[in-house]
Amino acid sequence: MGLVFVTQTVPSKMEYINCKLVYSTDPASVRGRKNVIVIHPDFRMIVLANRPGFPFLGNDFFGTLGDIFSCHAVDNPNPDSELAMLRQYGPEVPEPVLQKLVAAFGELRSLADQGIINYPYSTREVVNIVKHLQKFPTEGLANVVRNVFDFDSYNNEMREILIRILHKHGIPIGAKPTSVLLAKEFPLPDPKFMGYWKVNQLGNTQQKFLCPIETRRTDVKGPLYINVQAFPMERHEARSLSFTEEHAFWSLPLNEVNLVCDVAVAQENETENVLYVATCNPVSLYFMGLSGANGYYVDLYDIFPRTVGGIWQPLVTVAPLGNPLRGQVILHEEQTNTILLLDTNTCTIRQLLLSPDMHEAPKRTSWWGSKEEVRSHKMCREFSHQNWLVFYKEEGSQLVVLDALEGSAHTISLPIHLKSVFLVSEDQWLLVESQTNRKYLLTKPVHMELEESHVCQLYAVSEEPVEAGFGVTTALGVMEPQAVASDQLSSEKLSAALGQKISSPNRLLSDEQNYAALVVGFPDLRSSNEVYSWPRGSTLGKSQPLPSDPLYYGRPSKGRAAKRTNCVTLPVANQVVRVLAPGDVPLKELYTKDVAPPQTAGYLEITDLTIKKLKYIPVPRSASLTPYTSWLSTISDTDVLLAKLGNSGVVTVDMGGNVRLWETSFESLQRSLQEWRNMIGQEDGRPVQITIERESGLDVRSPKHGKIDPDNTPHIGGNTWAGGTGGRDTAGLGGKGGPYRLDAGHKVYQVSQAEKDAVPEEVKRAAREMAEKAFKQRLKEIKMSEYDAAKYERFSGAVRRQVQLLRVLLDSLQAKGKERQWLRHQAVGELDDTKIIDSLTGEKAIYKRRGELDPQLGSPLQKPKRLRLVMDVSGSMYRFNGVDGRLERSMEAACMVMEAFENYEHKFKYDITGHSGDGFNIALVNSDKVPKNNKERLEVLKIMHAHSQFCMSGDHTLEGTEHAIQEIAKEEADEYFVIVLSDANLERYGIPPARFAQALTVNPQVNAFTIFIGSLGDQAGRLQRMMPAGRAFIAMDTKEIPQILQQIFTSTMLSGT
Repeated sequence: MGLVFVTQTVPSKMEYINCKLVYSTDPASVRGRKNVIVIHPDFRMIVLANRPGFPFLGNDFFGTLGDIFSCHAVDNPNPDSELAMLRQYGPEVPEPVLQKLVAAFGELRSLADQGIINYPYSTREVVNIVKHLQKFPTEGLANVVRNVFDFDSYNNEMREILIRILHKHGIPIGAKPTSVLLAKEFPLPDPKFMGYWKVNQLGNTQQKFLCPIETRRTDVKGPLYINVQAFPMERHEARSLSFTEEHAFWSLPLNEVNLVCDVAVAQENETENVLYVATCNPVSLYFMGLSGANGYYVDLYDIFPRTVGGIWQPLVTVAPLGNPLRGQVILHEEQTNTILLLDTNTCTIRQLLLSPDMHEAPKRTSWWGSKEEVRSHKMCREFSHQNWLVFYKEEGSQLVVLDALEGSAHTISLPIHLKSVFLVSEDQWLLVESQTNRKYLLTKPVHMELEESHVCQLYAVSEEPVEAGFGVTTALGVMEPQAVASDQLSSEKLSAALGQKISSPNRLLSDEQNYAALVVGFPDLRSSNEVYSWPRGSTLGKSQPLPSDPLYYGRPSKGRAAKRTNCVTLPVANQVVRVLAPGDVPLKELYTKDVAPPQTAGYLEITDLTIKKLKYIPVPRSASLTPYTSWLSTISDTDVLLAKLGNSGVVTVDMGGNVRLWETSFESLQRSLQEWRNMIGQEDGRPVQITIERESGLDVRSPKHGKIDPDNTPHIGGNTWAGGTGGRDTAGLGGKGGPYRLDAGHKVYQVSQAEKDAVPEEVKRAAREMAEKAFKQRLKEIKMSEYDAAKYERFSGAVRRQVQLLRVLLDSLQAKGKERQWLRHQAVGELDDTKIIDSLTGEKAIYKRRGELDPQLGSPLQKPKRLRLVMDVSGSMYRFNGVDGRLERSMEAACMVMEAFENYEHKFKYDITGHSGDGFNIALVNSDKVPKNNKERLEVLKIMHAHSQFCMSGDHTLEGTEHAIQEIAKEEADEYFVIVLSDANLERYGIPPARFAQALTVNPQVNAFTIFIGSLGDQAGRLQRMMPAGRAFIAMDTKEIPQILQQIFTSTMLSGT
């Protein structure tokens, strides 16, 4: 089979050959004829064409030749395919760099499909970037990416969108290698030898230290099928402009009453981790891959009701299982001891009953609570990845081991009452007795069901102080561990921590009195185990909350201790990481006197035993806080929960649902910093402005504006001319003592910071007063008070980003108007003189006629387009504004249009009218006198608000729509648009939807649309279904309006009207 590839790259550049192609079943009959080419029976042609329109300006291939070709639209490759292809082009380019590029360009293409940006960045650009990085690996990703995007840097709106997307995916464009903002380090106190932990047998006879084991099958109730809902996960890379310990963040869609009660991370494979977040009030579960695009949500309200017979505050702990039960998770409610097995693969949930009487109903309590302390059930999940967990009850004397893979439960009876349990290894557990805080070591068979003994051995652990000599011993306080590692430090880490070469079993732990503690020899050696600690200056929780932090509720009252210790150990990194309340952090040493501590959800305290350093990292506070502070205080001492993330970091989730990933390991941070600097590359050194620092040696007197130089000659130093540089007293740049900045466009000579700091306080005060006076004068010039400026910012600030998107859309508009001209290649009409020769060969299309010709795609506008915005300013807008904010949304839409269309008069002429019970043509903005500044725009918004407040009841939607369509068509324009903003409250006035639909289509020359910005119930939805297809939209959020306008403008380009 013969194949010919034809690529269409530039329109109107097709080469024609002076010959005729003939398809014949008998080639011999035409052989020998001049200028005749016989088409082979197996000949095939594959034509590659760009899509029509901006920016490629390809021909409308389908409209011209679609009937004789089998046409296929080839989309961009999916992310996995594109990543695999890029690996072939750049085998030495780091995998994280390729992933960032694929994610960033994928989102940019999505924005192009939505019309938010013009250029659909294709795989071609990504391939060129990767090929460049492969050949020049030291140049840096940020510099190479600019080669693609610098073309769009002239457009501020487009530039901001591109930078935001690149930063979101961790491409540090604009960052500098020196922008390293790691947390301040404090010296860690030297380790202190505290004494010994001695492991002894309990009792004098064997029966006293043997604990019997009872095994039974686990009863299962279910399965019950549940609904798993997906939500988009907008992950943002945190190292876009500077390098910090935080490397990514995103938000969960929590409501304001949800409380985060537990966080866990499961390792799916070498590169992917899954985060599980349990919430209460109501109980629900969120889970997501840390590098995925979507998260998932399970509502468990029907299984855990919000209230059961009084005050019941459920607390759920989550434990992900491992292979072959990957994707399944155990949920444990601590008050009722309810154990659920949730399978995220099959969307089913089952209840597990470990014993016939294990489930406890929540106790009924009066509304003022109960003095009796509730004993909680606990779950130990250190080895959940091996599919077994341990359950116990506070003050109880039994341990229940759940083997999720085998479906069995093993109950261990103990001679002590439990306070806490730590699984320090797979077969050795540290038990803490209630009341006395004495410690015990329990050893059990690794596989209970395979052992014949069915007993565990219990050893007492005595804490003995070190002898100080002469028979004197130092006091060794009873240690109450909050976190104990389930694995030991390596010999190198242990030696680095203690400052001596040592190799021994060990366990790292932490409590409230010490930053960290090490027990050397524990738990494997049955001898005296040395205890070393790094003591704190004061016990955690003793400090009072900051008076500047009114929302911090402090530690819970006695008897209601927080159930989450927020402390983890990282043995591989040789670190202990915990979350502290601001009152437990040395803020005076962390911040200087002139810097106020930020409002935080808590501080990460990182104790690094390798480099002997302490770090305190503020965790930003959520914008919204739950009103259930009393309930929250029983969960955590801070507004954030903590979980271990691999071997080198942690993950935090605050009560607002903000997830943050932190890298804490010293070695890991060093590697990441080097990779980050490699991505930035070398600075190109292109100066934006030349600044020359110099000493003036002159004193300041009094601030003034200065004289205006009519020739705009550069002035350096002195105190005479306005707009100079490096001077004093006058308005300019780089000087000192001037009232305000004034840029005259010259090279800047900068006085030193020391000179600026030496300006007397009275001169600084006078300069500030003069600047305020000048600002008020400027406001007076446009007749706007300070109050009006703040009021306008309320509307303008809400739509600032939407204005940028709309201006990007206006940049891409192209001509639609038709022009009458000669249409050639017609089958009827006047004979075309240039086609006489073609007529002799039998050609039929040899005529021409006058007609309207569609403009070429991408051609500039000859006449501006015409838009009339018809606003609903009726009384119902004011009346129901408190219900859904419809009037404010309408005012924001008007503000957005007025700001976005400024300086686009050559493309769009617009006016704004209103309709209400008082009339159908209320002039708000005339096309020949559009607002030019914020003052005039604010006046329009005030008129809209006042009219809706004081107008008569009634509705003139139909009359306003028809009048706008008739009036706008009287002017000559490239295209006509009428957009009616309505609150969909037509039923009240007896207006049938069919009548409104008729009004929108009264003139086919005018493209009329309606946007419903308010709705009582499903009014807007029902109206939209009854409108002509594509003519009605619903926007309950102003952010949706730019995309709706993009759909409106592009839909007319595809129509034949």
